[in-house]
Amino acid sequence: MTPEPPTPRPSRPSRTRRSAPASLAASTPEDIQDAYQRRAIAEIAALNDEITACESCRAEAELPVMSSGSPQAEIMMVKWGPSLAERQEGVAYFGRAGTAILKSVQRLGIDPLQLYGTLCVKCRHTDDAEAARQSLPWLAREVHIVQPSLIVPMGERVVHALGELGVPLAEPLRAEPGVVQRWTPTIEALYVPDIDASLDEQGAKRAFWDAFRAIGDWHQAQPPY
Repeated sequence: MTPEPPTPRPSRPSRTRRSAPASLAASTPEDIQDAYQRRAIAEIAALNDEITACESCRAEAELPVMSSGSPQAEIMMVKWGPSLAERQEGVAYFGRAGTAILKSVQRLGIDPLQLYGTLCVKCRHTDDAEAARQSLPWLAREVHIVQPSLIVPMGERVVHALGELGVPLAEPLRAEPGVVQRWTPTIEALYVPDIDASLDEQGAKRAFWDAFRAIGDWHQAQPPY
């Protein structure tokens, strides 16, 4: 959640990932974790190449908006669509929303490199419904690649969109602010209000913070190993 996407963090030894390649069977845990990280980076890069090849965006001389953060993050934040600053820069959480998120996680004592931020709608050359149909398969792939421990839908439209992804064994989510819910057997969810609608009015800021700070309690409850 910085003006430019942060460099992916080094290894995170406690995360369980997909089966290691057979060639790593006799490798150290550090070697295996490095292999997972390289694979996640390569998969996100391939996805970004596919997104930036959107012919409709090119025809409109507009940039699709890429994700920001580490592809091995514990916490995945999802907004509905990009702000003007994000569209101009082509990076999710660029500008005021990213600054607000950074200040929030710093107060909670969470390393910003544990965050991955993305959007439901990455291209805005069509209406929202069509843009969502185009972008949601990309979001489903991001969830599969990152495999977060916690997903943070920002706004009710995002809750609905997550329910449309077809993630195996996913349970319906409720738009209940600040309550940790089980989404899949390996991913929990915490609904918060739309950050873009929570940047100006004081009551909206407080409502967002009241919900978002529950991430701190969730983080403190995670085993350190």
